[in-house]
Amino acid sequence: MSSTGATPDALPETVQMFLTHLDIEKGSSTATLASYRRDLIQFEEYLCSRSLTLGRLEKVDREVVRGFLAYLHGKRMAKTSVSRKLSSLRSFFKYMIKMGFCTGNPMNGIRNPKQETRHPRALNVDQVSGLLDASADLTPQDRRDLALAEVLYGSGLRVSEAIGLDIDDADISSGILRISGKGGKERLAPLSDSSAKALDAYIRVRGEFNSDPADNAMFFGNRGKRINRRQVNRILERMAADAKLQGRVHPHMLRHSFASHMLQSGADMRSVQELLGHERLTTTQRYTHLNLQQIMNVYDRAHPLSGVQAPPAGDEEDV
Repeated sequence: MSSTGATPDALPETVQMFLTHLDIEKGSSTATLASYRRDLIQFEEYLCSRSLTLGRLEKVDREVVRGFLAYLHGKRMAKTSVSRKLSSLRSFFKYMIKMGFCTGNPMNGIRNPKQETRHPRALNVDQVSGLLDASADLTPQDRRDLALAEVLYGSGLRVSEAIGLDIDDADISSGILRISGKGGKERLAPLSDSSAKALDAYIRVRGEFNSDPADNAMFFGNRGKRINRRQVNRILERMAADAKLQGRVHPHMLRHSFASHMLQSGADMRSVQELLGHERLTTTQRYTHLNLQQIMNVYDRAHPLSGVQAPPAGDEEDV
């Protein structure tokens, strides 16, 4: 906690009002609310160090925001984190102006730091197959873990969407999942044959994790409560180690892999956008880099003028 004195309980009424707006009117997820709250707490702590507060918005101007940016830079904060905090502040001040609590917008003219080009990391098809390879003799825990990994990859789910699934969200006979996505937006996602099979096998033993019929959670942790992000991460780390995969495998990597493999197999961008629940097509377009890289690798190995020496006969790689 900062020495400035700003704590979660001491947040100004304007901030509490904004968070309530996000929760009730916008239907933001718990993770989104927590993120906005952390960002606004940090800004309030900075303001308190300058004898300012978000409770008196007329004193918070563009120069104050620039000072906050310099403060974050001094802490060597990642550019992505700085951009997210600026986005939180933009949303906050936009709502304050709408509600008549301030007239000028101190975020005008404030730009995000230039981002490094980053592309999502994905597993290849063989690696995914190795991760999801299961023996015939599975424990109830194995069945749960496999079903979880299958829906993360097979339906391209966010980890928050997977852990938020309820038992009645799955229609296995129709091969459909009902997903509650960002902002409470619902969409339907298809179940692959292997996902449906793994999910059906898990549901048959689901009661061994929680015997309360009133608890609708699809996936339970070992203590009988709805599974959480940390537990999902540990499950995938164990599965990756068993499959002898190099590097860390996290839930979002399976979503990346789903998108990449769909595009590599000829799916059109708009369809993948719908399947992923992306609001903007530009978000989905990040995955085209993965396909371009694959094409360039094939070119380098095959084209006589590429400047890359072809592998000796008999050692060709599968493409």
